[in-house]
Amino acid sequence: MQLWRLSWPAVARLPRTIPIVIPIAAVEQHGHHLPVSTDSLLLGEICRRVEERVGNRVLFAPLVWLGNSHHHLDFPGTLSASPEVYIALLKDLAESFLLHGFRRILFLNGHGGNIVPAQQAVFELRQKYRTQPALLLLSATYWLLGSQAVRLEGIEQKRMGHACEWETSMVLRLHPEWVGDFRAASPVPLEEWCEPAVRGWITNERSQVGHIGSPHLANAEKGERLFELFAGHVTEFLERLEAWQPPDSVPQPQPPGRGQ
Repeated sequence: MQLWRLSWPAVARLPRTIPIVIPIAAVEQHGHHLPVSTDSLLLGEICRRVEERVGNRVLFAPLVWLGNSHHHLDFPGTLSASPEVYIALLKDLAESFLLHGFRRILFLNGHGGNIVPAQQAVFELRQKYRTQPALLLLSATYWLLGSQAVRLEGIEQKRMGHACEWETSMVLRLHPEWVGDFRAASPVPLEEWCEPAVRGWITNERSQVGHIGSPHLANAEKGERLFELFAGHVTEFLERLEAWQPPDSVPQPQPPGRGQ
């Protein structure tokens, strides 16, 4: 069910326990061969497929195309909000639903640069509304909700990159006419030398052409299989969200007993 198709009285009649999905993505460079709309395009398609599966049991907000993409700003076509601005935006979006009593909100993310800000937004909101036990605030990235992608036959990448085998395959499935010469793209390693530590980086430190991964391996058939896999993972997660039972009250810390 799409929010922007409803009138405000129709929204007012919804149960306040209905899961609210706020899709968040980006408009940013995706190498020499993919459009800047890639993250928003792919997440929108996943949401479309998930909506077909869950029907009116979930309310989808309009996709937020602006993301935290400052690490891509050296490449023209990238549009970005700074982390501080982006966290504030996400908090305001969630509070627009909280104000009217909705209690189960998921930021469904489709861009790597949004992961930390979205987690920070739900963390800060939970502290603000700490006395409400029925409140469930979540952030999830669609390609991290399951691990089966590495087991798909014929797909060589073991994790998401950028304008990579996965993303290029999915755009080929939707709009092959938007894809440039991906077969000429040389592989760029997914791994960072510092792993498992995480360093602050900008994209052109890792890739001067903009992609990270192996786009030359892509094809549309892989894209369809990835879409179905990721849509299934998101659907399963939403079913867990629906089934969640809140506690009667927020647990309170207990003072130490005598002798402790």
